[in-house]
Amino acid sequence: MIEKENIYFIGIGGIGMSALARYFNRLGKKVAGYDRSTTTLTKQLQTEGISITDFSEADAIPHSYRDASKTLVVYTPAVSANHPMLVYFKQEGFECIKRAQLLGMISKEMKTIAVAGTHGKTTVSSMIAYLLKSGGIKVNGLLGGISRDFGTNLILDPEAEVLVTEADEYDRSFLQLFPNQLVITSIDPDHLDIYEDEEDLKNTYNQLLAQVDDQGTLYVKPEVMKVLDVPSKIQTRTYSLDQKSTIQARNVRVEDGFFVFDFESERFNMENVKCGLPGLHNVENAMVAMAVAFTQGVEVSKIKSAIAEFQGVKRRFDVYLKTSEIVYIDDYAHHPEEVKMLLKSVKELYPGKKITTIFQPHLFSRTRDFGEDFARELSLSDDLILLEIYPAREEPIEGITSMWLSKLIGKKGVSVCEKHQLLNVLKTKEVEVLLTVGAGDIDSMIDPIINHYQTDV
Repeated sequence: MIEKENIYFIGIGGIGMSALARYFNRLGKKVAGYDRSTTTLTKQLQTEGISITDFSEADAIPHSYRDASKTLVVYTPAVSANHPMLVYFKQEGFECIKRAQLLGMISKEMKTIAVAGTHGKTTVSSMIAYLLKSGGIKVNGLLGGISRDFGTNLILDPEAEVLVTEADEYDRSFLQLFPNQLVITSIDPDHLDIYEDEEDLKNTYNQLLAQVDDQGTLYVKPEVMKVLDVPSKIQTRTYSLDQKSTIQARNVRVEDGFFVFDFESERFNMENVKCGLPGLHNVENAMVAMAVAFTQGVEVSKIKSAIAEFQGVKRRFDVYLKTSEIVYIDDYAHHPEEVKMLLKSVKELYPGKKITTIFQPHLFSRTRDFGEDFARELSLSDDLILLEIYPAREEPIEGITSMWLSKLIGKKGVSVCEKHQLLNVLKTKEVEVLLTVGAGDIDSMIDPIINHYQTDV
């Protein structure tokens, strides 16, 4: 597939890039890369034998990766076109491709189960991979998060014929995929720095649908299917909690702190299914993952036991403290709909408890584009602390700040602070259920927060 012996990743610390780096490293390629930040993930890659630098100048590229005939360069779309390393490689005639192109090359070699959608991609793809692996199916998985069950974002079996991967809409990356089975969890507007408007986003999803294999299958919620142009060549199966669908959950209830439901479909039924993850949205995620696993040959009994054991993905409703005094949960939610689902789930689990949310907005453009929506959903929290906006790949936008967002929320007592001020702000709060929320670097505060409350308690 890739003839060159070396692969150099620019932006190797990203969750999708790191999975690809691990994939080729495990296959015996020589892998190295650059990332601007040293993180737990980049340190793990280094322990796996991957050389990484945080110096962006071309001089930091190892000499063994400076031969264009031997080295493929892979870069993330978050990297600027004038990044010194990328400029060097292009000027010297290296083959330079985006991450999505490399994923597309892998996908073409296998039967591909792809999961697309604004929300839930990582959880659903991880669920499917876990159900298949637990059911004895040889599978490769390139995941958009660190699986708690596998301890990594890569599942690799040399004999696998099936690939489970996310289909990422950012930069229209998923158009590099030609899946056999496609799950679309949602199509809420996002990445409006890439898409002109909601119609442009829907049209791009329709392009992806046109690339589904003949006789392939689409799994989709009824309300999402209404806005899509589904080709007649593919079969459509719908799933929903509250609408008539081919895949349905009945008799949903909470038992011993877990959601339990009866699974019904035109292919198999199952009673008393325990969902290992909190939130009604995860019951929906479980339904579609179970249906996909069944089509791949996993036995019904193994599906039922595995979905109950599934531990999820790191930074998705991670409970770090749970005492009589305080509950502390960290979550990756960074879109208004995700914030809404998170707060709804917390209120279901801890009725009557005061909820204090620390939110770090991710991207100036997303904060601007969905300011009113963020304001509405964040106001569901009883107490709110906003950290300054995490810029990621963006330059600041004049007037778009966390203070601007706090004024949109219009709620008394909203605090705005820098990360280094956070613990001092928390000292002024009476906290019962605490959430840290966001896709930036807010997770760097997890250990300090745990230490603060363990010392306090």
